Amino acid sequence: MINENIKVAIIDLYNNEKNEGMRCIKEIVTNSGLQFPNAKVTYSVFDARYKGEIPDLNYDIYISSGGPGDPWDGEGSAWESSYFRLMDSIISNNLNSSNKKKSVFYICHSFQIMSRYFKFADVTKRPIKSFGILPINRTNQGENDPILRNLHNPFYAADFRQFQVVNPDYQVLSKLNASILSTEILPESENYEPAVMAVRISEEIVGTQFHPEADPESMLYHFKQPERKSQVTDRYGEAMYNEMIGYIEQPDKIKLTRKTVLPTFLNDSIKRILS
Repeated sequence: MINENIKVAIIDLYNNEKNEGMRCIKEIVTNSGLQFPNAKVTYSVFDARYKGEIPDLNYDIYISSGGPGDPWDGEGSAWESSYFRLMDSIISNNLNSSNKKKSVFYICHSFQIMSRYFKFADVTKRPIKSFGILPINRTNQGENDPILRNLHNPFYAADFRQFQVVNPDYQVLSKLNASILSTEILPESENYEPAVMAVRISEEIVGTQFHPEADPESMLYHFKQPERKSQVTDRYGEAMYNEMIGYIEQPDKIKLTRKTVLPTFLNDSIKRILS
C-alpha cells in the first residue's frame, strides 16, 4: 500500500540544447522510486532557462541539471531571479526544525550557479575546455560522504565544461558548515589550480561539477561528435581518446559513478521523508 507521495522537481538548464542529461536524470529518478514500494515517487520537469519555468516549494526533492554556456549569462534575468528565490525559500524551509527538509542536487552548470549563489568560490572560464571520462580526487571529507564513499579514489566521471569553480573561500565554507568533497586531477603539463568538483552544503544540499547521471549510451553519443573528439585528442592525444572509449563499459568507471552518486542522494532523501 502506497502511503506517501514524494514529488521530485527536475530543473532543466539545457536552454533547449539537445542533450542526454535529462533522459539520464529521469531514468535515475524513476529507478530510485521503484526501491520504495511504500511511496509513490513522481517527477515534474521545469524548463528554466528556455521557458522561464521554476518550481514552487511544493516539492520534496530538487535536481538541477547541467547545461551549456556561461553560468553568468543569466545574471539579472527573470528566470535566474526566480531560481535564486526558490533557493532562498528552500534554505529558509530547512532552517525551520518543524518543517520537512527539502533536498537539492546541483549538476555541472547548476553547480557553477550554486557556487555563485552561496559565494563559496570563484566561477571563471577555464584556460582549456574539459571533456572526457576523467579521474577525480576525493578529499578527506569526500572519503566519508554518502554520495562518494563507495567509489574508488580516484573515481571516474563524465566531465565536460568551459567554466570552473576555483579559489574556494574557506571562511565562507566554514560559515556554511560546508565541505569540499572532490577536486580536479590535472595533467602534469597543466600547472594551474585544480577546480572544485563537488561540495556538500548540508545533509540535504549537495552539488557536483561532474555529471553523475552519465551512462554508456550518453557518453557514446558525446564521443561520436567530431568537436568532442577533437577536444579530447587536442588536449590528451589519440591514445587517451581511445582509452576513454574503453572506460565507457568498464564497471568501475562511469557505470559505478552512475549507479552510486545520484541514486544514493535520492535514496537518502526519500528515506528522510519516509522516516
